[in-house]
Amino acid sequence: MNPDKFLLDSGFFGWVYKILTPIEWLMSQIMVLFHRFLVLLGMPSEGASWILSIVFLVLVVHACILPIFVRQIKSMRKMQALQPQMKHIQNKYKGKKDPASREALSREMSKLYQDNGANPAGSCLPMLIQGPVFMCMFYMLSAIQYIANGVRKPLGAFDKATAADFAHTSFLGVKITNNFGMAATSGKVVIGIFVALMCAAMWFMQFNNMRKNLPREQMEGQQYKMQQAMTWVFPIMYIFSGFTMPFAVLIYWLTNNIANMLRSLWQVYTFPTPGSPAAEEKKVRDHARENARRKRAGEISLEEQELVQAKEQAEHREDQGFQRQQPKRKKRKK
Repeated sequence: MNPDKFLLDSGFFGWVYKILTPIEWLMSQIMVLFHRFLVLLGMPSEGASWILSIVFLVLVVHACILPIFVRQIKSMRKMQALQPQMKHIQNKYKGKKDPASREALSREMSKLYQDNGANPAGSCLPMLIQGPVFMCMFYMLSAIQYIANGVRKPLGAFDKATAADFAHTSFLGVKITNNFGMAATSGKVVIGIFVALMCAAMWFMQFNNMRKNLPREQMEGQQYKMQQAMTWVFPIMYIFSGFTMPFAVLIYWLTNNIANMLRSLWQVYTFPTPGSPAAEEKKVRDHARENARRKRAGEISLEEQELVQAKEQAEHREDQGFQRQQPKRKKRKK
């Protein structure tokens, strides 16, 4: 933290953040617009209105990403359904390393994806969007203090007066532009709690996916143990970075992690991976719901329907008498 120079505007990252300026401008406009709306409702200009503006920005970002996320889930399910055909094509060219075979393998795989509307890179798209958004949020919230002090020029809707209004905001006794090192003792405790909650939300999201949304055959071996270790690595890494960030960024980050966790829980509950414990639980839930629907409609249950079908099949076999069909003679060629 250099009070006389905004370091994020220099070096390689300064060039990256300059490319992302349109996103930073749009995010600042959304935050300030929502803040003005809350002030019109009677909330004070400094304080909770800015905190809620940060939370609102997170919700806007997730609302924009949700359709892409749903498309990602559908694409992943299509990829899972195509596994047998993909394996057949791969076995067809197994051991063939000549350019013609590699080209044919790539061509057939691409055609398989195209014919079935599957996208192998679809699972990466939400992360490719969320990454730059988080970078822009970190940059914008870090720059506000420098805009308020006149060290940096205005950014989007944050002119010097608006930035000063934001910089004077405190939440739970912590100035919103302070980081762990700049806060008082009580502020350090609050920031520590926020970092702990932020990491806990990320850890639980990964832990729940590992525990419920992996096929049972993948829940063993060295690779599974490495995945289990990674559920602890990333949260621990974020502890160190969390203590260096302004408190405003931690508010965004905690809200974002909670939103990601809730979205992940919804995915595991609604669109579980086939063969996973979550898929088995969903099958039981769907069975119970269908029986409940049938009961309300005055229809027979699924179990009773299976008994009726089994009885009909037995009666059909009995009527046919298990007679063996006589083989037909082949016609002789004249």
